[in-house]
Amino acid sequence: MKLTFKNPFGIRSKLVFLSSFLLVIPWLGYQYILEMEEYLRRGQEQTVLGTAQALATALNERPELFNEGTFSPALRSEDIYVYPIYSPLDLVDGSLTDWSEYQRYEVEHDVSGYLRTALNPARYYDNDDSVKFKHMVGEYNGFLYTYFKVTDDQIVYRDPEGISVHRSDFIQIAMLSDDGTDISRYVIAPYEADLLYPYRVNADYSDPVYEERIRGQWYETEAGYEVELRIPMDMLGDRLGFAVFDVDDSLDRQISTVVATYGVEDATRLGSLQVPTLEIDRIVAGMGHNNSRIQVVDRSGRVLLTVGDIQSATGLQPSTTFNDERINKYWLYVQEKILNPLYYRILSKPSNDFIDDLYSEVSREGAHIASALQGTPLTQFRTLTDTETRILEAAHPILAADEVMGAVVVDQNMNGLRSFRNQALEQLFNTILGVMVITALGLFLFASRISSRIRGLRNEAEGIIDDHGRVQNTIVASRKSDEIGDLSRSFSSIVERLSQYTSYLENMSSRLSHELRTPVTVVRSSLENLHLADSGEDSAIYLERAEEGISRLNLILTNMSEATRLEQMLQTSEKEKIELTEVVHGCVEGYKLAYPESCFESNLPNYEIHVNAVPEYIAQLLDKLIANAVEFSHAGEPITIRCRALRDHAILEVANAGPYLPDEMKDRVFESMISVRPHEKQKQPHLGMGLHIARLIAEFHGGSIRAENREDREGVMITLVIPLFYR
Repeated sequence: MKLTFKNPFGIRSKLVFLSSFLLVIPWLGYQYILEMEEYLRRGQEQTVLGTAQALATALNERPELFNEGTFSPALRSEDIYVYPIYSPLDLVDGSLTDWSEYQRYEVEHDVSGYLRTALNPARYYDNDDSVKFKHMVGEYNGFLYTYFKVTDDQIVYRDPEGISVHRSDFIQIAMLSDDGTDISRYVIAPYEADLLYPYRVNADYSDPVYEERIRGQWYETEAGYEVELRIPMDMLGDRLGFAVFDVDDSLDRQISTVVATYGVEDATRLGSLQVPTLEIDRIVAGMGHNNSRIQVVDRSGRVLLTVGDIQSATGLQPSTTFNDERINKYWLYVQEKILNPLYYRILSKPSNDFIDDLYSEVSREGAHIASALQGTPLTQFRTLTDTETRILEAAHPILAADEVMGAVVVDQNMNGLRSFRNQALEQLFNTILGVMVITALGLFLFASRISSRIRGLRNEAEGIIDDHGRVQNTIVASRKSDEIGDLSRSFSSIVERLSQYTSYLENMSSRLSHELRTPVTVVRSSLENLHLADSGEDSAIYLERAEEGISRLNLILTNMSEATRLEQMLQTSEKEKIELTEVVHGCVEGYKLAYPESCFESNLPNYEIHVNAVPEYIAQLLDKLIANAVEFSHAGEPITIRCRALRDHAILEVANAGPYLPDEMKDRVFESMISVRPHEKQKQPHLGMGLHIARLIAEFHGGSIRAENREDREGVMITLVIPLFYR
């Protein structure tokens, strides 16, 4: 029985497994780029700190730049910061387009900045959190310019028939008089979206008097309304405040919400006007093209100037320009649809769509600013909440006479560095992926070639010997000069020598039979002559034993040559159509006469079974089976012969009641020179050729023969299967 072991891990699988260790290469490349990112981060950190130091150096020893009220010991949220405007603004164009470059300085106020008024001193108007406004204040040519972006879901204008100015949506401007003892109030409450008609009013909004020096326009927007104002600087005192009053019900016209830049309406709670120095603006403006956000703060942390925005301050600028003609559209599709989604499962893609929650145009704070205001420059990293964006912040002190006057704060986001890292990783991964695919494909083809050659050699080796142990083919020697070629040539040489030796063994019985017959004939003739001569009784006994031995030896020689003769005869025999049942019936009747001690039972069908065969060989096959069954049957037990047709085959079964056939002999009992008879029970010499001859006859007729133990009782059944003849 041939044992086959199927190894699930062949050469190709092993090579693919070994090639998987190439995955360590992208991991090493990834670690290398991370190290590069760390070095670039440190370099960017030093660059940002160097920018802050350079700007601080330009502002050092110039205390006059910080003399405009910037040393207020207690910076307050009520203070209003006035920024320089470099060209006149159009207040009647119906939009804030001409404010575009100044809107980055706007400040937002909501209900957290509520106001208590003289109308009801015990009431805080903070009922509606949907009302809020943004405003920005600037100065140009002796005028104070400001605008308000008011968010209001319900606009209620002044009643055309009413005379009061506080029973509708309106904006209040509160100023401290020059002597610091009285607060002047101005109300803007239009009948509709139009040019403004401000009124000066008392604390209880009575006695409105038109104030022509304040100019501007009110116009509606989708979110509410916007207002632009211009106030002469000589009208202003030391303090100023703005408040937005909201009325939602057009019938009772009661004030529901007030949002203001100050909390309580008294002189001490109005905001101070803080005007940054224009010289600082001109110095910092020259640094506004270094891809950073720059702010100058005074000793109290108030922001005097801001250049740039944090969203575009990416520091590094990775190259994104390329020649479209050189990019294959198919490769671009693979890159965008397949590779990038795969890469960005492990990479984080930066986005400039974020909001810096800690950023303020009014004041700044942080460990780096606190350190710089103490005289020590410092850099730090900060990660924005709910995002993966990191902010690099650097602050450097501004000195004058060894005294800290303020600090320069330079901010950058790390998205540029991350984009640079991602581009490097994409290129690295693409290169490594290409190399790995080519290498893996090459290894796979190489392993497939080796595997196919080995499988071919295995198939040739398996086809050399048939199921009965005969050498029937050979191995074609390979002309390859590698190890597999050497193995093929070695196998070919071994098979050739084995074939010669097997042929010698197969022909040995016929040659041995031929060579032994001559001395046997000589001995027989000598014994016959001696028998004819006068001899005593002792000589007769020895002569009888010699003749018995000669007869036994002659039978052995006959059995040895029988298989060889049969094979030679089968090569020249021609088959014919015969009726198998008739042949079997005739043979069974003859066995009853030949073996009178045995009992035979036949089970033959009442229909004809035609096969293409040689009747003499079928009878010889049946003789061998019956002889074997008679020898192994228990005394008095019948031998059963059964014949039938099943589908397109004829089935002939011979069963006896006797000892079981050993399991290890079931497949070998039909081989040459194999016998299961004990030597002490053999009355005649047996070489195990009977069933071997039966197998040769069965194979000649295109059939098969097998032996198996009976299931109904102790015994053995031999089954012959040959094809039916239909022509």
